[in-house]
Amino acid sequence: MSARPVVVIGDALLDVDLRGESHRRSPDAAAPVLDEPMSWFRPGGAALAARLLHEYDGTDVVLVTALGQDSAAEELANGLGSGVTLVALPLRERTPTKTRVQTGGATIARVDEGCEPTGQEVDGTDVRRILRGATAVLVSDYGLGLTRQNAVREALAEAAEHVPVVWDPHPRGAPPISGTRMVTPNEDEARVGEERGSGTRRAHRLTELWRVGAVTITLGKNGATWYDSEGESGWSRVTSVTESGDTCGAGDAFASACTAVLARGAGTSEAVDLGTRAASSFVADGAAAAYAKPRGVQEPSVNALVCPPAAKRARSRGERIVATGGCFDVLHAGHVDLLHRARALGDHLIVLINSDASVAALKGADRPVVPGSDRARVVAALACVDTVVIFDELTPVEILDRIRPDVWVKGGDYDPEELPETTVVRGAGGEVVTMPLLTGRSTSGLINRIRKHADMPTGHRPGG
Repeated sequence: MSARPVVVIGDALLDVDLRGESHRRSPDAAAPVLDEPMSWFRPGGAALAARLLHEYDGTDVVLVTALGQDSAAEELANGLGSGVTLVALPLRERTPTKTRVQTGGATIARVDEGCEPTGQEVDGTDVRRILRGATAVLVSDYGLGLTRQNAVREALAEAAEHVPVVWDPHPRGAPPISGTRMVTPNEDEARVGEERGSGTRRAHRLTELWRVGAVTITLGKNGATWYDSEGESGWSRVTSVTESGDTCGAGDAFASACTAVLARGAGTSEAVDLGTRAASSFVADGAAAAYAKPRGVQEPSVNALVCPPAAKRARSRGERIVATGGCFDVLHAGHVDLLHRARALGDHLIVLINSDASVAALKGADRPVVPGSDRARVVAALACVDTVVIFDELTPVEILDRIRPDVWVKGGDYDPEELPETTVVRGAGGEVVTMPLLTGRSTSGLINRIRKHADMPTGHRPGG
């Protein structure tokens, strides 16, 4: 990535709207009969918050969450859009999914699957590394257990010492960590025992109870009220009220906008005002339902998947996993040729791409010329590529140890016996294959020719 990202960590959900028309009721139960319903998929929970945060001001976003090894994880990843990097922690067998059965614009039933709290403990090493590279952090807690884990809380406490942390709480979730910059409960989540009184009074109590920088209580169409540890308080009004009854996801829109604004160094008052406007616009534009897509409608490829669920699904189906890697800084015909031939060796091709920091360490301070998120997006657009992973290390040994591909492919200018990846790939039962490269194609040569061409006077350029 070209700049430090904002990190969203929390519980991602796949929201499914099962929509159908009903013209009759069941003869054996007091329930409507839906004729040929269609499923519409949309990101929910932390996944929606991550997408909204990227859309708010175009910042790169990393989503850290726990997904299962199922098709729901693939649908959720597909709904994130191209500006979100997904770090899928392998803590679940099933991806949390909430299906709303709808007819005539109304929800008549909901079915929850895989929504039990996670019982596995996360390895905090990756979480700490990701949070250390953040410019701000949004904790999107939906009560499924990730924010209760000690390793996660320790990493968040460390992050809160250096960057703004915004915590969007849940009634069944964990309390925010001390030092959080802002907590954003709604009215129900902000109740302190049996205390009654103004929202400002409750925000004051919670700021002291949680030992945080500020508490902002969202009040729906009545805006939001806040209090901070400096003794300042305020109320942000909604400038326009929509008649739409759908407010699903408004809290995510508010918290996402507040995080983006605080990341720029703004104060509480400005963050709350802009967050209120963002939530109002989100509801006016159709709220979360506006992000629903029927099966088969693809979003731009997610730019990176760590422990990719799609690859896990491929392995569970007995498919042959092929992996290859490189910087891919200015994609050229040699890259495309290698990727097509690598894909022919198996059923699922994973491309490992060096991060910007990794490229700079390998190639010099003037590289890459194309940021990591764009390089990943271009590679992911190739039909032969199934999954893209961005990694930070100088070599992909660590991520290969997780993926354990059946085949690791490198260009023919490498000796397999000298590659650091060979030991880990062969140790997991895989094979290492080298392929001859197209002659005369190299990124360095291409970049040098472009720079030389740019330095030439206009009248001397070929074709100028």
